[in-house]
Amino acid sequence: MRIGLAVNLKSEAVRPTGPVTDDWDEEFDNPETVESLAAVIRALGHEPVLLGDGEALIKRVLEHRPDFVFNIAEGTGVGRSREARVPAFLEMLGIPYSGSDPLTLSAALDKAIARKLVEGGAVRVPRGFTVEATDTESLIATRAGELVFPLVVKPAWEGSSKGIRARCLVDDAAELVRIISELRRDYAQILLVEEFVSGAELTIGIVGNSPPRIVGVMEVVPLQQSDRFLYSLEVKRNWRECVRYESPARLSPETQRQIESAALEAWERLGCRDLCRMDFRLNAVGEPVFIEANPLPGLNPITSDLVLLAKGMGLTHDNLIREILSASLSRVGL
Repeated sequence: MRIGLAVNLKSEAVRPTGPVTDDWDEEFDNPETVESLAAVIRALGHEPVLLGDGEALIKRVLEHRPDFVFNIAEGTGVGRSREARVPAFLEMLGIPYSGSDPLTLSAALDKAIARKLVEGGAVRVPRGFTVEATDTESLIATRAGELVFPLVVKPAWEGSSKGIRARCLVDDAAELVRIISELRRDYAQILLVEEFVSGAELTIGIVGNSPPRIVGVMEVVPLQQSDRFLYSLEVKRNWRECVRYESPARLSPETQRQIESAALEAWERLGCRDLCRMDFRLNAVGEPVFIEANPLPGLNPITSDLVLLAKGMGLTHDNLIREILSASLSRVGL
């Protein structure tokens, strides 16, 4: 079978116009990731075909006509539907692919929409509000006055912690307005403001369908203990010096049950399939609080959270990819 690889390649990307932040290229896939996926596909007896993303992908799909596409392309530029572009194009051509469909990918990338969809039942979300381009400083301060500081400010349509820096954890309205002004300038999109949840940072890996399987729960533990730990871009870039990853997380049976239940409920409400990584934190009384869902999680064999989580549960990178591919192919009848 000819299996295409839809991946973000920096070498083929168009540099963004307007303000260029130092994290604009954070979501590109490195050669190590691409080759590791291709190696698994080859080992299973299939033919991997590099498709890339964007215009290059369109040309290569039409040229090679793959039987199936393994998709991890997150799109480039600013837009809450950028992760849906590849699946939407493939659906137009009738080519099956791995992962969630365009609607789920768009809804999950927009953090404000995702929290509305998942809230309820076993799933709690932080109190918060969105900031539009036309919102005034006085309106922002009024809304913030209804919440409890500290607050976290982040771009609503980004992944890989783009735009989430240590300075995004703010303690008063004046600081909030200043950070919002900076993020508006740099990211040109709706912003999300939420109450900071100070408990353990947990990520849950889910793979498969009918039913989906919890791979495990991992805690991101700061090496310098703090009740103000934010899993920011600075931390992710320097993770070896900043955090350790505990997989499986050391949770009580009841907390484990609660967070698995909440993650599966969020998966169902978002319409995820094949794979997803869910991020939660524990609140002051130990209850899981939804932070975001990533149905296109990174699959770098060394650094990606889902891969680190799986390794802690005794699942190698190769076997994780095999399980994702198997679930995807079974779902589409291949």
